[in-house]
Amino acid sequence: MRHQIYKPNFPFVHEPVNFTKDTEKDLLQYCLGALLYMPATRNIVDTIVTKKYPGLTVIAMCFEDACDDEDVPQAEVNALETLDTLAEAKEQGVISPNDIPLIFFRVRSPEQFLAFSKKLKEKHFAQFSGFIFPKFNSKNGNVYFDILSELNEKYGRTIYGMPILESREIALIETRKQELAVIKNIIDHYKKYVLNVRVGVTDFSATFGTRRGIDYTIYDILTVRSCLSAVLNTFNRDNDYVISGPVWEYFQMSQEKKFTDISNEKVQHSMFTKNPIINSAVDGLLHEVILDKANGFIGKTVIHPSHLRYVNAMQAVTREEYEDAVQILSTSGGVIKSANGNKMNEIKPHTNWAQRVVMKGKAYGVIEDESYYARLFWED
Repeated sequence: MRHQIYKPNFPFVHEPVNFTKDTEKDLLQYCLGALLYMPATRNIVDTIVTKKYPGLTVIAMCFEDACDDEDVPQAEVNALETLDTLAEAKEQGVISPNDIPLIFFRVRSPEQFLAFSKKLKEKHFAQFSGFIFPKFNSKNGNVYFDILSELNEKYGRTIYGMPILESREIALIETRKQELAVIKNIIDHYKKYVLNVRVGVTDFSATFGTRRGIDYTIYDILTVRSCLSAVLNTFNRDNDYVISGPVWEYFQMSQEKKFTDISNEKVQHSMFTKNPIINSAVDGLLHEVILDKANGFIGKTVIHPSHLRYVNAMQAVTREEYEDAVQILSTSGGVIKSANGNKMNEIKPHTNWAQRVVMKGKAYGVIEDESYYARLFWED
């Protein structure tokens, strides 16, 4: 897999690196980017083999909210058949390991996770990357990770877990602090298996009877914003974990502008001045991704393939950011003027930021400046 692969002739300052499920965790945790969420009943083999969506690098096959109760057995059968077919396609040389997106199964509950895990065969573990644990909380967290750790020990492969923090106990202010403290202890204990921490704003919003509109972001919903702030405060310290941004739930199929109309626009500036870029759904997504980045989220769950390139493009870092980061990491201490001569780089306070920028540069590429974001949105 490689981000921005649909732009083979793009003038990167530094190109994105290749990655697979076996890439070292220190880098892989930054590579998830846009995670495409779909029901586990869906056939994804043809999509993978034909490379229908070149920007598709991470898939979540969901047994939970995306499936009706009566569809779960068929979803499990489909998931197992998917793994069988991918294994066979690799053996026959139809596809290579580099062609298979990172696949995660979003399980329904600890009980369903355990039952499904018993149906997995050794050959399956070479085809997928891990599990997503919905409504992860202080009561079920150890159960989820106990099952996961047993699978890792039994099959000798690193299979990751990604908890989704979305429970009512986190939403409510009177229980939030204690709940997050306990969850943090659980996740710390199993840290080697935790690839990302994720947030579920749909469930947070449901608690308060709110839903963001297409013309504003989740950060405009005060009650949900406070939940996100608490999660970031707990897990985003000292680069302990990579936290993925909340799902964007709107999409439009039509494009109201062509690449030639926006190729020279500075996307971030246009977002904050409310200048139209593409259409209301994509503009809303871009605006929220910019705020995700500003607050420390990396990547985002998406529900439509058209969102992939926008999220992943916006994860790239600019030359100025990258050069500042490299300068900071190569200087022992003190304060130094940036390479561009336009800012002060304090070595110790900016080190965590610099580490993240360098890793994102590896995963998504380094671009010349902000005007190049728009050029990454379109296929050549």
